[in-house]
Amino acid sequence: MPTTFRNLPPLVWTLFAGTIVNRLGYLVTPFLVFFLASRGVTGSDTSYVLGALGAGHLLGPAVGGVLADRVGRRPTMLIGLIGTAAAQGALFLAPGVWTMAAAALLISAAGSTVSPAAYALLADAVDGERRRRAYALFGWGVNIGTAVGGVLGGYLAAHGYWLLFAVDAGAMLLYALVVTFRVKEPERAPSSTEGRGKEIGYGVLLRDRLALLILPLFGAQLFVYSLTEVALPLAIRDSGLSPAVYGAMAAVNAILVVALQPFATAWLARLPQLAVQSAGGTLIAVGVALTGLADGVVGYTVSVVVWSLGEVVVAGIAASVVANLAPAHARGRYQGAFGWVWGTARFAALTLGVTVYTTLGPAVLWWTALATGTAAAAATLALTTRIERRTAHSLAA
Repeated sequence: MPTTFRNLPPLVWTLFAGTIVNRLGYLVTPFLVFFLASRGVTGSDTSYVLGALGAGHLLGPAVGGVLADRVGRRPTMLIGLIGTAAAQGALFLAPGVWTMAAAALLISAAGSTVSPAAYALLADAVDGERRRRAYALFGWGVNIGTAVGGVLGGYLAAHGYWLLFAVDAGAMLLYALVVTFRVKEPERAPSSTEGRGKEIGYGVLLRDRLALLILPLFGAQLFVYSLTEVALPLAIRDSGLSPAVYGAMAAVNAILVVALQPFATAWLARLPQLAVQSAGGTLIAVGVALTGLADGVVGYTVSVVVWSLGEVVVAGIAASVVANLAPAHARGRYQGAFGWVWGTARFAALTLGVTVYTTLGPAVLWWTALATGTAAAAATLALTTRIERRTAHSLAA
């Protein structure tokens, strides 16, 4: 493994290992439509459950960011992990559509409270110079767990959906044990108990003009990336190809990211963060747009390779930039805002993206993705000087 990860503190490696385990606890979601159909839930009723699942990703990060700063990183992670495990059981046992929707809302809301606290822990554990590598390692763990989970989920689903729920809940509880026995709560920053640190909500972030500029730009890039989850399978279906082709494209993405990310992070670490972020964001936008030119397996493979390389390039940068902007006493809330932006982008891709594809046509969506991604990348690059000046001031302090 490249030396870029070797001098990170033990806490970072603990969170890396725990994240791999945690991602194994997301097996139900990809197969949720099939599970609902097995329970007789079809048509518009399915959309209620899926909508509740998406809405939870808008609620959880905001709550998790506040809790991480007010009650602590470890308690917030434990609340999220144990709550998600309980919600998994509730969804499996739910007798009707509305109870299923409530359980789905709790799954996504509780699950997404964990990331702001974990990201804040990473910022507590490493200084600004190493945060990019720490967040890249964390993201690598997410991708490893997701890749393994994709293979494991298909096998378990074929032998009974209850196995998916059992593994999901077990993985969450196992990660909770890791947090309980291997993660120590960091000392609170002095400013957390005086002055503006007494704020419960997000006022500290709303007064930060630079954060309010960069977060929407990250959100636009995340929206384009999220189209790979929803628009790509639609395009493959409309090309007359089988679902197995989409599975193969997911495998290409997973292999590239898992194999290349550590080396790319080591090589790109010497370059300015926002320049790398902008280049990677442009690659993602171009790769997504190339989907519109594909009409066979080769074409789709090319597009997936391009946006996967972009994903490798940007790994860890956005979260690191947000962490460097955050005052010590508000790291959880800044990461909560970043998580909320991610959830909003994904929700927009699931709703607005699909609507544009089905009503205005695929070409409109692909051109929109290209324009949005490249414009956001250019605007991000334009903020380089301001963010570098702010980061240097924070490191000096």
